[in-house]
Amino acid sequence: MMKEDDLCEKIGFLEGIGISRYGIERVFHLFPEVLGFDVENRLKPLLDEFLELGFSENMIRDEIIKDSRVLSMELGEMSRCLGLLKTLKCRAPIKDKIFSEGEFRAGFEVKLRVDCLCKQGLIHREAFKILWKEPRLILYEVEEIEKKIDFLVNTMNYKVGCLVEVPEYLGANFDKQILPRYNVVEYLRSQGALEFDVGLKSLIKPSRLRFYNLYVKPYPECEKMFGRFAEGAAIQGRHPVGMWKLFKPQKYAESKEAVNNTKSFMEPLV
Repeated sequence: MMKEDDLCEKIGFLEGIGISRYGIERVFHLFPEVLGFDVENRLKPLLDEFLELGFSENMIRDEIIKDSRVLSMELGEMSRCLGLLKTLKCRAPIKDKIFSEGEFRAGFEVKLRVDCLCKQGLIHREAFKILWKEPRLILYEVEEIEKKIDFLVNTMNYKVGCLVEVPEYLGANFDKQILPRYNVVEYLRSQGALEFDVGLKSLIKPSRLRFYNLYVKPYPECEKMFGRFAEGAAIQGRHPVGMWKLFKPQKYAESKEAVNNTKSFMEPLV
């Protein structure tokens, strides 16, 4: 249904930024939605925004070829994503990994996570707030985030809005933290051992040891489902086994002469 002139206009736009014929075919194949975008009102203003942010035309071209979904960004969206990245407060290794492929790619990864969260029912402001509180999400695959949210809503029966208050849920390891803790709490609830409701915050935020002491240690049958402290698993102490022996005073064999010397020393005191 598209007119030939409209198609040629889009091809001309991509050729104008240095994308080869093969690259154009790749763009259309990976992101066919671009064929519905207006060149004058959407694509050219988007390119101008990227240039104004300091990205070179060569970098923009390479990023479009690498992932054509870059062209799906709304005007002003990259600026907002980069603004979030500049205000992140996280450990240096995490920030270095976020920017490992460059500032442009980091901004686009933020956009993908925001779209993922909004698709689940959050608004943009909430999505940006979650990413700011839990920057590790920028490094996680979108499929992994979707898996956690699906489990949260459909299995744990929480509303997706609770992620705004407990974004740590999305940063927790699903198999090692979320699932074992949920299984323990559900078992205790089914046995009538819980006299109070365990919210998402109480489920996720306590340290592993604190959660163990609260919900697992009093109920030995929960140790296996919790995992770490299951039967046969050793808890590594602060010092190696036998370290206490190094601090124990050394014993010497008591000779008859040493005993007599001790007696002779103590008799005048008595």
